[in-house]
Amino acid sequence: MPFVTSSETQTPGEWTVAVVQLESQDRLEENLERAADLVARARRLGAEIAILPENFAFMGAEEDRRAIAEVVSVGPGGQADGPIVRALRELARRERLHLVAGGMPEASGDPRRPFNTSVAVGPDGSVLAVYRKIHLFDVDVGDGQSYRESSSTTAGDGAVTVELGGLVTGLSVCYDVRFGALYQALVDRGAEALTVPAAFTLMTGKDHWHVLLRARAIECQSWVLAAAQCGAHPRGRRTYGKSCIVDPWGDVVAQASDGPGVAVGRVERARVDAVRKSLPSLRHRRVIGG
Repeated sequence: MPFVTSSETQTPGEWTVAVVQLESQDRLEENLERAADLVARARRLGAEIAILPENFAFMGAEEDRRAIAEVVSVGPGGQADGPIVRALRELARRERLHLVAGGMPEASGDPRRPFNTSVAVGPDGSVLAVYRKIHLFDVDVGDGQSYRESSSTTAGDGAVTVELGGLVTGLSVCYDVRFGALYQALVDRGAEALTVPAAFTLMTGKDHWHVLLRARAIECQSWVLAAAQCGAHPRGRRTYGKSCIVDPWGDVVAQASDGPGVAVGRVERARVDAVRKSLPSLRHRRVIGG
C-alpha cells in the first residue's frame, strides 16, 4: 500500500486520507491554527479526507472545557456557530475536503457535562453528521492520574455512519475502540471505514493502541483511520501518538512519527471487497444468546 506524496487523480472507489496528529494545549485559537496548518499540509499531499484527533481544539481544565461547549447543527447552517464549528466549516470549505474532527465539547442538556462529539464536515462546509462518544473513560491506568470522564461528559447513545465522498464511514471516539460491538453495529450499517480520533494515554497506548486498532480492522474487515494526540499537555497529561491507517487485513499502511504531523495513505473499496470475499467472517457472525 503506497504512501501518497502528491495530489493524484482519484478513481471511483479510492480516496486519499490523512490522519492528523496534534499536541493540543489549553489555548483554543492556537490549537485551531495548528490543526488548520496540518490539514492544509495534508491537502497539499493529496488528501480528500482528513481526520483530526480527540480534543483537537482544547485540552485543558474541565471547567474551561465546559465554558467553550457549542451547539452543533447538522446541515449548511453557520449563522449560530461557535468558534470551533465555524473554524471546521471554513477549513473544510477552504481546503475542499471532507473533515472528521474530534471529540470536541458539544452543549448537552446538562451545562456541567457537555457531549464529547465527533463532527463530520463536507467540502461545502456543511455539517454532515455528529457522533457523541458513548463509552466514557473512567479509569486509573497507573500513570499517576485518575480519569473520570463521566463526571464532566454526557454519554451519547447511538451509532452513526456518514458518507465521505462516497466512502461509508463509521464514527467513534478514543475509548470506544475497546468495545467491539459498536464497530460491528457500524459495519451492519454499511461502514467500510472506521474513524478513531483519540487522545490515548502514554501508559495505555504503548501496550494497546496498535493491538486494538488492528483488532477492529480485522474483525470488521474495514479500514481504520486513527488520528491521535501526542506528547505533553496541561495538567501533567501525556499521550501516545502513533496516528495510523490500518487496512481491512489489519496491516498498518501509514503512520505518523512521534511529533505533530500527518500520515497519508490510499483507501480502496476494492481492498474491503477482496478481504470480505476471501474470508467471509462477517457473514459467518452469529449472535450468542444468554
